[in-house]
Amino acid sequence: MTARNISRFWEWGRKIICVGRNYADHAKELKNAIPKEPVLFLKPPTAYVREGSPILVPLYSSNLHHEVELGVVIGKGGTAISQSAAMEHVAGYALCLDMTARDIQDECKSKGLPWTMAKAFNTSCPVSEFIPKERIPDPGKVNLWLKVNDQLRQSGCTSQMIFSVPYLISYISDFITLEEGDLILTGTPKGVSAVQEHDELQAGIEDIVTMSFRVDRQEH
Repeated sequence: MTARNISRFWEWGRKIICVGRNYADHAKELKNAIPKEPVLFLKPPTAYVREGSPILVPLYSSNLHHEVELGVVIGKGGTAISQSAAMEHVAGYALCLDMTARDIQDECKSKGLPWTMAKAFNTSCPVSEFIPKERIPDPGKVNLWLKVNDQLRQSGCTSQMIFSVPYLISYISDFITLEEGDLILTGTPKGVSAVQEHDELQAGIEDIVTMSFRVDRQEH
């Protein structure tokens, strides 16, 4: 087997572990309690979509929301990783969107059901090019932004995160073994809102990377 290229983690990484409600202002805007410990959910690798391909609104949703996030790409696997060693397991980063069928999520929450259909559908995880670790010396000081049709919707800094990147790596690895190529989505700042078919989304990490995606509707 040829050596796997971490800069193309989306082609072979086995899981996407997402952290919900990791910015207090975002938890409040969705009328959720501020969590005492990380809220985790998963996306399958089939959720990945890259620039040049559209984000597809699932057939069953009429309220698709954008959530811009810093993604952490795992370069060295492990279980029960200590916070002090956590950053040794990071290969780099990616700018990511956690596309969310908010109407389906709200319906699932009201029935006490899992959010899978709201979070794990095809194209629900747009990702940028791989960002080598040295380009982001401190993942706790990263400015993220997102525009829809050139209008700024989200702007925030990872310094606002409730749980830091080392804490998240340590916490997750206590329960879920982290593997090379895994991606951790670290949560979204406030400002999430709905997107429509034909919208153009642009997102960026200040001075590091930008990406753009068009929204289409899934065909029958």
